[in-house]
Amino acid sequence: MSSSIIFAQLLNGFQFGILLFLLSAGLTLVLGIMNFVNLAHGSLFMAGAYFSVAAYNLTGSFIGAVLLGIAATMLLGFIMERLVLAKLYARDHLYQVLATFGLILLLNELVTMVWGRAALYAELPSALSGTVNLFGLHYSAYRASIIVVGLIIGLALYWMINKTRVGMLIRAGASDAPMVSALGVNIKLVNLLVFCAGAGLAGLSGLMAAPILSVQSGMGDPVLILTLVVIVTGGIGSIRGAFYGALIIGMVETLGRAFLPLLFRAILDPALAQVAGPAVASVSIYILMIIVLAMRPQGLFPVRHG
Repeated sequence: MSSSIIFAQLLNGFQFGILLFLLSAGLTLVLGIMNFVNLAHGSLFMAGAYFSVAAYNLTGSFIGAVLLGIAATMLLGFIMERLVLAKLYARDHLYQVLATFGLILLLNELVTMVWGRAALYAELPSALSGTVNLFGLHYSAYRASIIVVGLIIGLALYWMINKTRVGMLIRAGASDAPMVSALGVNIKLVNLLVFCAGAGLAGLSGLMAAPILSVQSGMGDPVLILTLVVIVTGGIGSIRGAFYGALIIGMVETLGRAFLPLLFRAILDPALAQVAGPAVASVSIYILMIIVLAMRPQGLFPVRHG
């Protein structure tokens, strides 16, 4: 096996991890900071993909599709938060799970009614349809752009949460919301802004995934499961944990699917190895999560206090 193939798969794992981070970061803000279980976060990922495809067909501009896709997903998040979720903050997590699961079913049916059941395919922007030279490897320019955008978003989130007044209010609200509210801070507005920011990140991840995945109803459901694995593995409420957890899960998933079938061919029938490899790769991330929970229940990179 050549080193270029290994390097390409490492980059693919890193790119998949970055895409998971964009989605995980939004859910981390909502789950870790607001202590709200939003199972409909994957549906916002789906909505971002659909909105971007619709915007691209309308404007013919990839930049316009990105801006309109994010704005539309944030607007959808705003509507969800105001009409349904804001009434559930003080309720038990079971109410939150049931309500957001209902939103999953509703949004899946809505996109089917509007766009039909057939899968849609987003076009790559012409400027990113080629390849870039990375240390001698010709790698997809679009996948490389996902890595760059994810790293920029990660640095921006770290700076905002840890170095700005807004981040201070968010962290304070997560630690003691009644006290922050008593000091004159509109904690409901803070929660709304956090939720809309999380929706925007989900929409961004969905629209960036649209050109490399088929856009269809329910596409956010399996991704949501991976996102929850990332958050639990990295540390609930930790942006740093979401970043490193996403990279770990992305690498394990991608490298497992790429190389386990080759490894199994040495000991199994080729047809069986081709089936068993991806299956074991999918199971491996859950085994990894179980090991992490057994050894570090708070996650690998928990929130730093103080």
